[in-house]
Amino acid sequence: MVVRIALDHRTQYRYDRAVSLSAQEVRLRPAAHTRTLLEAYSLNVSPRHHTVKWQHDAYGNRLARLTFERPVRELTIDVRLVARMDAVNPFDFLVDERAQRFPLVYDEDERRALAPFLEREAAGGRLAPWLEATRARLAQSATTTVDFMVETNRAVAQDIRYETRMEPGVQSCEQTLREHRGSCRDSAWLLVQVLRHFDIAARFVSGYLVQLARGAARRSDSADFHAWCEAYVPGAGWIGMDATSGLLAAEGHIPLAYAAVPDGAAPVVGYADRSRANLSFDMRVTRIPRRRHPLADRPQVLYPFRYRDADNGRWRAAPRPAQLEEIELHYHEFELAGEAVVIPARKTAKGRGQ
Repeated sequence: MVVRIALDHRTQYRYDRAVSLSAQEVRLRPAAHTRTLLEAYSLNVSPRHHTVKWQHDAYGNRLARLTFERPVRELTIDVRLVARMDAVNPFDFLVDERAQRFPLVYDEDERRALAPFLEREAAGGRLAPWLEATRARLAQSATTTVDFMVETNRAVAQDIRYETRMEPGVQSCEQTLREHRGSCRDSAWLLVQVLRHFDIAARFVSGYLVQLARGAARRSDSADFHAWCEAYVPGAGWIGMDATSGLLAAEGHIPLAYAAVPDGAAPVVGYADRSRANLSFDMRVTRIPRRRHPLADRPQVLYPFRYRDADNGRWRAAPRPAQLEEIELHYHEFELAGEAVVIPARKTAKGRGQ
């Protein structure tokens, strides 16, 4: 059964005084490569005295650039989207023959285009041994490129405990491995760096994660802002991997922005005058009831159809379907929504067509 959902996301900044804002860059529009079928999208900003210009950033993300005419006490950004949560097979891709086995080798053109996504930070005292141990362990079992990537993603998820962290920014790989915990963005950035050290192009992704109730495993629908990783494999393209769960990205992952570094995928970027500011956000997901068409079972004439009486020329309400077999019809002109529609004349008497 197809499930349609509406996702509402509000981000609100309140300042203790009127402040001037720089141009605000908002990356809250689903990316073109999302695998979730989107039916509608809207972005509303208040206060109203602003200008919105839609652009693409250096990575190709859709970006709304907001400029304000005068100081503000509050900035509110509302996003609403409607999506169909059709099931997605995350392994529905084909890998080029040359990329089937690990280690992965890119051709010259690919390596040039993927250069920003292959840049890696120096491996420190904790990352270096983790990389060596993981490579040695997976070399025995994960022989294909996809298997190696899946097991690497799972290894990060098993070693790093998820926690909600409200502090801005992303932890270093060393800190995440030292503490064995981190937010979704910390785990995603760690996986990006791990894959790059294995010479696999990877990028940081921010977006929405929609999780629908499915029996006892999850009792209610939910939506959250999330971060994950995408790796490039020739033939398959960019494959999404969620280091928080250890699974591949599927229909619930709706990417908004991607970049070589986390700052490039930030949802809102801008500056304000020095002040005390309060940030709040709210996100909710609502299932849209399925609407059944009144003629879904079988075609039939229903009220408010009207017909013109052949004897006196007056418009009369059409009889109920059960009555059609009991009367004799001599009309051929129907009216729907105030307009007359001419159809071929037909005579029916007590269930016998003539």
